[in-house]
Amino acid sequence: MKNIFLVDDDLRLRRLVAKFLGEYGFTTREFPDGGAVVEALHEGEPAAVILDIMLPGENGLSILKRIREESAVPVIMLTARGDDEDRIAGLELGADDYLPKPFNPRELLARINAVLRRSQPTPAGDRIEAGGFVLLRKRRTVSRQGQEVELSATEHRLLEALMSYPGTVLTREALLNYARGKDFGPFDRSIDVHISKLRTKTEQISGGKRCIKTVWGSGYMFEVEEP
Repeated sequence: MKNIFLVDDDLRLRRLVAKFLGEYGFTTREFPDGGAVVEALHEGEPAAVILDIMLPGENGLSILKRIREESAVPVIMLTARGDDEDRIAGLELGADDYLPKPFNPRELLARINAVLRRSQPTPAGDRIEAGGFVLLRKRRTVSRQGQEVELSATEHRLLEALMSYPGTVLTREALLNYARGKDFGPFDRSIDVHISKLRTKTEQISGGKRCIKTVWGSGYMFEVEEP
């Protein structure tokens, strides 16, 4: 059974979600606030974390930042409906997905399954190399000349797609289908936030060189230097 960490101060919601997920083979560890979540990660990493932004004491965005300092575990943020600022902030800090409240438990289940699919290594070997970068699927890292950074599940899948087809323009829709599955529509603009985050990480290990190129009106391309 796959274990899910659920962080929300609403007891009724936690119990409802835990019962629903239990019917689909998940166990759920509940937290009323974020204080103990990071420590709990040291005891054993869950399959995913569901994290509410509005928490008593330390808010969800601060907790997410601390989680990302420790782990690349998939994180789904719960946000107030229509609160784009919190949604974007969560994605920028490394969240893999978000779900506005109130939500249908079946949609939450679909999003959990989607992030779990994205976090699994593909069977076609563990390494992808392009432009001096080395992507390791199992570790969810990318390195260049000995420098390495960790990637979130979505960042990993996006970079895997781009590095698998260097020099080829991939549309946003193609990237979404590859990185997020069919659970999300082709006009989900959160992909731009993930690409921005991914650029920052790759530039950290490439001396500031930008390898992910925007092709206006088309999509994105992993640019490889000519020899």
